[in-house]
Amino acid sequence: MRYRYTLCTTFIAVSLFWQPSAYADSETVRPEPRGFIYGIGVGLNQELYQDYRRRIVPIPVIGYRGERLSVYGPFISYELLQQDGLTLTARIAPRFAGTDASKSPVFEGMQKRKTSMDAGVGLRYDWQNIRLETSWLHDVLGNSDGYEVRNRIGYQHRFGPVFVEPHVSLDYSNARLVNYYYGVRPEEATSNRPAYQAGSAWNPGVGVSVATPIFFGGMTRLGLDHRWYDDAIADSPLTDRRRGFQLFFSFSRFF
Repeated sequence: MRYRYTLCTTFIAVSLFWQPSAYADSETVRPEPRGFIYGIGVGLNQELYQDYRRRIVPIPVIGYRGERLSVYGPFISYELLQQDGLTLTARIAPRFAGTDASKSPVFEGMQKRKTSMDAGVGLRYDWQNIRLETSWLHDVLGNSDGYEVRNRIGYQHRFGPVFVEPHVSLDYSNARLVNYYYGVRPEEATSNRPAYQAGSAWNPGVGVSVATPIFFGGMTRLGLDHRWYDDAIADSPLTDRRRGFQLFFSFSRFF
C-alpha cells in the first residue's frame, strides 16, 4: 500500500494547546498559569501536491488561557467537562489546506481548493504520564463539508525542566473531505490529469513534542511529526509524494 503526506492542522493545534505541567509527576504538579498570552509560532509542512514542496504557516500567538477557555491565535478551545482524568472540550481550528494554480501548476484549470474553518469536540484522558486524545472536527464553512477524526496516544518523559512526549496517531478523514482536496472533477479532467473520485482515508503517524519553560520567562515548544497517507490520497493525480514531515516551533509567555 502506498501513502502520501499532507498538511495537518491539528498537529499545530496540539502543539499550541499542549500543557506539560498538567500531567507531570504528581510531586511537582503546580497550578497552571492563566492570563493573556503573546508570542509567535511557525509551522513548516512538506506538501504532497505536485510541484508544491512546502508550506510555511506563521501563526501569531496572541490569546488567553483561563480556567476553561484557551485562545491561541485562531485556535480556540473551551473545556466543557473535567472529571477523573477525562476532559471534554469544544474546539475551533482553521484548516490550512488546499491550493490553486498560483501555488502549483497541477491545479491549472481547476477550481481553487480553499482553506477553511473546522469546529467540533475533543476528548482527552490523562493517566499518570500517558495521554489519550481523540477529536472530531467538521468543516463549518461548507467548503468540503467533510469531517476528520484524529486519535493520538503519547507518553511524557521529564528531564528536569524539559518535557518530551513521543506519540503515535491514527487519523480518519471522510470521503467528502478527501475528495475536495485530492479529487479531480470530470469537468476538470485533462489528458495529463484524469478525473478522480477519492474515498475516505486512514492516515497513521509518529512524532515527538518538546516543551520547556526555561527560556526568557515563557514556554518554548517544538514538535516534529511524520505521517503516511492512505491510497485514497496517494492515488490522486494531484499528488507526487509518498510521505513527509511537519515541524512546528512556538514561543509564548504571559503578559
